[in-house]
Amino acid sequence: MIARQLLGTDFAIWFGVIVVMCGCAALMGRGLAQSWRPARAAVPYALVLGAADRLVIYALFNGDLFSVTGAIVDTYLILMTAVVIYHLTLAAQMVRQYPWLYERHLLLSWREKK
Repeated sequence: MIARQLLGTDFAIWFGVIVVMCGCAALMGRGLAQSWRPARAAVPYALVLGAADRLVIYALFNGDLFSVTGAIVDTYLILMTAVVIYHLTLAAQMVRQYPWLYERHLLLSWREKK
């Protein structure tokens, strides 16, 4: 009951749709990193995916289209997925393309070789 009020639909439906949308966001983050675009380019794409998420929940599962909290939660998860995958891909790309300059540092970053 609380999940329906917060997310605009039942939890199981929300979870299934958000898994699909976060998969799309992961592909988006990877594509942005591979094309050397800045991470801030993910914001408008995440907003579009968040709107698509609300539309899918409304059209297929009779959820609440105008659930503000649901839209905020969904868009936040989509954006964070895209940004994390973006940094994972960019760090791997930097180390792979410039192995004489950079080495992997932690999971999401790189540093100059000493």
